[in-house]
Amino acid sequence: MNQMREQFIRFMTGRYGADKLGKFLTATAFILFVAGLFIKSPWVDLIAVAVLLVSYYRMFSRNIRRRFDENQKFERFCFAIAETFRKWRFRLQQSMKFHIYKCPGCGQKIRVPRGKGKIKIHCPKCNTDFIKKS
Repeated sequence: MNQMREQFIRFMTGRYGADKLGKFLTATAFILFVAGLFIKSPWVDLIAVAVLLVSYYRMFSRNIRRRFDENQKFERFCFAIAETFRKWRFRLQQSMKFHIYKCPGCGQKIRVPRGKGKIKIHCPKCNTDFIKKS
């Protein structure tokens, strides 16, 4: 058993290995295989096999620079999506606690707490005062 492990380690030397994109592709292939059990379409299984082959090709590739660049693009894409949801969640949380009004003078957004009745709002940018209901 130990000899097989050493042979595998020698085989993987100089190869790219698993990364976040590879794990995502493997998980996608697994999900497609499971979906293929219910959908009963050969195309789903064919796509799952293709995705799995791409994942293994990336793992065993010796072109480390190119695989690294692919993974970096995937990481940036994932970050952009996560950041969009994070901003949406933050705005939702803020809208439950605060009203956001625009200053009629300069258009600056001003955040005021909800439930305070009619209040006089002072714009810190242009020093305009206006009254709104919070």
